[in-house]
Amino acid sequence: MMIGTIALPEIIAIIAIVLITGFALFYIIRAKKKGQKCIGCPHSKTCGSNKKENHSCCECCNCKTKE
Repeated sequence: MMIGTIALPEIIAIIAIVLITGFALFYIIRAKKKGQKCIGCPHSKTCGSNKKENHSCCECCNCKTKE
């Protein structure tokens, strides 16, 4: 089925990409408002509340991935 010049599967793919991106942005914004510095870190909220030291959460809990 064609809608204009874009096929239905293409419309579904575009909608899926927009939804996934929207949910990811919503998650990031919500986490930042809660005070998390490193969103992927399991200890980010506790490290983010420690304002005395100027380091990232991943340095605090040693969960930084090795390069």
